[in-house]
Amino acid sequence: MENIQDIIIDKPIKRSKLRLKLGKEYFILKRKFDWWRHRNAYCTVDINNNTCCYSHKKHQSVLLRQLKDVDMYLQYNKITNLRLAIEKLNGSIIKPNQRFSIWQKVGRPSQKRGFLEGLSLHNGQIGKDIGGGLCQLGNLIYWIVLHSDLTIIERWRHSFDVFPDINRTIPFACGATLSYNYVDLQLINKTNSTYRLNLWLDDQYLHGELLADTPLSNHYEILETDHRIEQQWWGGYTRHNKIWQRKTHLIDNHVEEKLISENHAIMMYTPFIANNEDELKKQ
Repeated sequence: MENIQDIIIDKPIKRSKLRLKLGKEYFILKRKFDWWRHRNAYCTVDINNNTCCYSHKKHQSVLLRQLKDVDMYLQYNKITNLRLAIEKLNGSIIKPNQRFSIWQKVGRPSQKRGFLEGLSLHNGQIGKDIGGGLCQLGNLIYWIVLHSDLTIIERWRHSFDVFPDINRTIPFACGATLSYNYVDLQLINKTNSTYRLNLWLDDQYLHGELLADTPLSNHYEILETDHRIEQQWWGGYTRHNKIWQRKTHLIDNHVEEKLISENHAIMMYTPFIANNEDELKKQ
């Protein structure tokens, strides 16, 4: 495994609201055209298809978290948004050579469709938007897929590290941010197996499970290396790491390691102060 060299990150550029809005609509239209052009390549949803009976990976994440300076009503609204999105995604059947896209199935979140105002992040700033909070769904699906042979062809993550590592259970930068529709999580099935994605909610957790029509033949581990925090020339702090997938073949114990991502993020909190606060909470 390689070491990350010193990284210099420039201070973020602030763009006008008009430029951001026009740019967003341009990329939305461009992505819709791409969906239409490849309309026969995407997987379907079949809630009654039970051919995938072998569980490959399960994961769950807490629905309600008390975040500093974030109103709890946004957290409750997020649950409604997640429920509406899951209705479009649960039971996705991904056959060989088919693609999976969150936004291609969910569609545009709107008040007319029942989506509510939820937590959103723009240029590292906490805000609110219709359909906010769906990044939790992207994070969960991405983490599950990392434990499989499905190929991720599009994944985005925030270029800002907004919250300290309070109760973090997976490595930093193992998430997948979403913004309709060109900031998406997409994958393709290059295997000979068919996969099924199950998603559901209970009172406390968002749940996900990836199943297949063939038994699990590999064990997967997701590892973090080269984690460090640096102070940049302009005074802010940045965070860096590498994420790897280690695959162990169950028949002969042969091990393969693959670099998944090299991550660099601007921190929106002072790291050493935040770490001290976390330690005090544990005492």
